Amino acid sequence: MKSVGSNTNTYKLIALDMDGTLLTEDKVISAENREAIAAAMEAGKTVIMSTGRGVQSAMPYVNELGLTTPIVAVNGGEVWEAPGKLLSRQLLAADTVRSLHAIAQKYDVWWWAYAVEGVFNRESESMDIDAKHWLKFGYYTENLEKLKQIRETVESWGTLEITNSHPCNIELNPSGISKASGIEAVCKLLGISMSEVIAMGDSENDITMIRAAGLGVAMGNAQEEVKRIADITTVTNEEHGVAKVIHEYMLKP
Repeated sequence: MKSVGSNTNTYKLIALDMDGTLLTEDKVISAENREAIAAAMEAGKTVIMSTGRGVQSAMPYVNELGLTTPIVAVNGGEVWEAPGKLLSRQLLAADTVRSLHAIAQKYDVWWWAYAVEGVFNRESESMDIDAKHWLKFGYYTENLEKLKQIRETVESWGTLEITNSHPCNIELNPSGISKASGIEAVCKLLGISMSEVIAMGDSENDITMIRAAGLGVAMGNAQEEVKRIADITTVTNEEHGVAKVIHEYMLKP
């Protein structure tokens, strides 16, 4: 078990998942969370987004909070040194995307894919796989047997990082690419260690960063596996869990 720091000077950076963590179910940042983030920044702490979303989807919230800090996007597929300044990008091979797309068609499930050029899904009219630079592929179905079969298939390849952001989906990045690898790159950039990081999340794609951080926090609404591996579990995203953790572990005198 990790040694969890009690001194507010222990933690210099907080990495926040967005959906189910920072955001309410209505996809807004509560006044409580916004005020706590502003207080953390005022106290010299670094606040970053670490999300499965693409950077374009994350930016309205980054701008709302006035953040100019690094961003970990698409589960670590991209790391931004600051908004508009790319640090690193890890792509899925076109052949891999072609195979993943074929699986979606075979099982007749909803799929989506993040590319540098935009977001594509089952309703996209055309998708020239070879012409795009692919970052992440995902499936969604409430048919858990289909989901299990798809997961077993892609696991058998041994070439992908496999997670979810909801119990009914699967998210796929290149092997070794995760929110943890993204935050590690940010720490290197800022000259701090992972032991000085708080990471908060609710889904399987948050597990790597929660495990690697000095303080790994599961939301009260998190999937059970996330709660099991976290150092602590806080209140839900509807109860301003981010604000609670910032006040308790970064700002308490």
